[in-house]
Amino acid sequence: MTLRIAQKQNEFNRLTKAFSELYHDICVQIGISDSVFDIFYAITALGNGCCQKDICDYAFTSKQTIHSSIHKLVKENLIYLESGKGREQHIFLTPQGEQFIKEKIAPVVIMENQACSLMKPEELDALLQLTEKYFECLSIKKNNLTLPKERTAENET
Repeated sequence: MTLRIAQKQNEFNRLTKAFSELYHDICVQIGISDSVFDIFYAITALGNGCCQKDICDYAFTSKQTIHSSIHKLVKENLIYLESGKGREQHIFLTPQGEQFIKEKIAPVVIMENQACSLMKPEELDALLQLTEKYFECLSIKKNNLTLPKERTAENET
C-alpha cells in the first residue's frame, strides 16, 4: 500500500468520525440519545407505521439498542406499537411524537437539505456515486478478511 493511499484512507476515516461526532453533538443539543434520534429520523424517512426491523436496517443500529429505546419512547408517550404479522411491531407516532419530530428532527433534515443545496448537482451525484463505490469495494474486501479469533478461556480448553 502506498503512503498516498494510506493518507487518503486516514482522511476518509477522520471525516467519517467527524460526521458521527457532528450528529452526536446535535443529539446532545436536542437532549436525546443517538438511538432515539435514529428512531425518529428513520420514522421521518420511512413513514409512520414502519417496523422495528426497518429502523434497525435504516439506521445500522443493533436490534437491542433500538428495542430498548422504543420501549422508553412508548413509556414517554411519544410512540405506540401495534402488532403486525408474527412478532412484527409497527411503530406509530403519538401527537406528542409528531410534535417532537416537527420541533427536533425536521430542523435537522432541513439543515441537511440546505447543506446539499450548497453543492452543485453534479458534485452531489459524484459524492453519492463515489461513496457507494467505496462502500462496495470495502464490502468485497471485508468478505475476504481473515482475522485471528479472539482468545477466550473457552477456546483454550
